[in-house]
Amino acid sequence: MAAKRGPTLRAQWLGKHLKEYRDAAGLTLRQAGDHLQRDAATISRLESGIIPARVSDVMALLNLYEIDDERIRDGLEQLSRDIWRKGWWDGFSADSLGGMLDHAWLEARARAVYSYAAMVVPGLLQTRDYASAIITAGATGASARQVEQWIAFRMARQDVLDGEAPPKLMIVLDEGVLHRAVGGPNVMRAQLEHLFAAVSRPNVTLQVLPFAIGAHAGVDGAFTVFRMPEPYSDVTYVETKAGAVYTEADGAENFIQAYDSLLNAALTPDDSATVVKNAVDRFK
Repeated sequence: MAAKRGPTLRAQWLGKHLKEYRDAAGLTLRQAGDHLQRDAATISRLESGIIPARVSDVMALLNLYEIDDERIRDGLEQLSRDIWRKGWWDGFSADSLGGMLDHAWLEARARAVYSYAAMVVPGLLQTRDYASAIITAGATGASARQVEQWIAFRMARQDVLDGEAPPKLMIVLDEGVLHRAVGGPNVMRAQLEHLFAAVSRPNVTLQVLPFAIGAHAGVDGAFTVFRMPEPYSDVTYVETKAGAVYTEADGAENFIQAYDSLLNAALTPDDSATVVKNAVDRFK
């Protein structure tokens, strides 16, 4: 089933910018609607992201709002094209994956991904067996078909690391993750071997947060920060039982500061690689 277009993070982002520029121009929803030959309610839905804005409408509104900055115009034009452009994720059900479709888009667009992994290896570096064990354990009430789709989606996301311009993936990994025997000894050993191999990639940095550090800036749990290119804002992702929570702008800055604190407390990449290698040897 193709993913449904609706109030995605991308559409909400674009709508937010359009509203800000309309407000700055001192124009009403009705005036903007008259310019596009639409009603005020349609403009309101565009600004809220309920209706994804088309490229022609975005450019017409930017003209109306007298936005001449080419950087802004090019960025919003690209964003509006992204909303409608098909991606590899269009083969997955939007109803089943929800906010993870936005997650995949952020990974594809980010210049860097900062991840604090408190409980499990981050999805971009999971083996299929490890991912299967994690997803199955948390899939209360889900059908076997849903679980398989979630696993396939997680594996497909990993292709972003092999793209022409892959994001820089920086991970602070809680030491406890290396001791948690997800899927049993064999699955865990294979996962740790995969993790050890991954740190040799030029765009992957792993630093282990040791038990000895005690209390730290990540005590509230795992999070991911997407460092985005202009004109996008940086975005933070936190996974909860109620669904994905995305925070941008000032909210994201708080997480960036927490990540920097964790990074300073963590072992160096070389020492971390040694810790991972030693962990491999524990699972035989």
